[in-house]
Amino acid sequence: MTYLFDTHTHLDSDKFNEDRTQVIERAREAGVDLLLNIGFNRETIPTTIALAEAYEFIYAAVGWHPVDSIDMTPNDLEWIERLCGHSKVVAIGEIGLDYHWDTSPKDVQQRVFREQIRLAKKVNKPIVIHNRDAHEDIVRILREENAAEVGGVMHCYSGSWETAKACLDMDFYISFGGPVTFQNARVPKEVLKQVPLDRLLIETDAPYLTPHPLRGKRNESAYVALVAQSVAELLGKSVEEIAEITTENGKKCFGIV
Repeated sequence: MTYLFDTHTHLDSDKFNEDRTQVIERAREAGVDLLLNIGFNRETIPTTIALAEAYEFIYAAVGWHPVDSIDMTPNDLEWIERLCGHSKVVAIGEIGLDYHWDTSPKDVQQRVFREQIRLAKKVNKPIVIHNRDAHEDIVRILREENAAEVGGVMHCYSGSWETAKACLDMDFYISFGGPVTFQNARVPKEVLKQVPLDRLLIETDAPYLTPHPLRGKRNESAYVALVAQSVAELLGKSVEEIAEITTENGKKCFGIV
């Protein structure tokens, strides 16, 4: 049996309201042994915690997404800190910068990002990084805040090898999702081949970024098997090897015994 770890999913999304139980069952049938569900704002943090409490193999990350930075209050940061004491909360995220969607000013995003890195260091949790069109500022802030103290994961990585290398040097894992399976995804495939095997993770980001050949449909955690298959082909490994490597890496990254 191939055991897979979907290190980034949103199974509490409204898009799963009609068949969430069946989606989780399909993930198990596909060999998914562990899931990390991401709560990223006032609405999704409680539903993420509820999922983690309902299923033994589902863990939680809690944080404030950069597109919602404008809405974050000091009370919300205190709430996240309290939740970090929960036995199923293994990371702070997804946090970072998003310069694509113009919903929160850059200075606000950067402040909220820094506050959450500092919180992660205070509670000793790894961080899950969302980075969209903000490579230079992400690396600069991670360095300035000495995020290497806690490390974490660059989620659904899409940047250059230079940026990946800078993050690897700060003790981050590099995670690949559906886009690495796309036929025209030259850069992610080139970066993947250079990432050390002991720093490699896979994910779905379900319900988004569905892998080939199901692109255009709703993504779900079972499809992390398609990501594993593509990664295996690109690296000249067996799917079983990639599954074992990425599962062990994920457990190490998030402190899951």
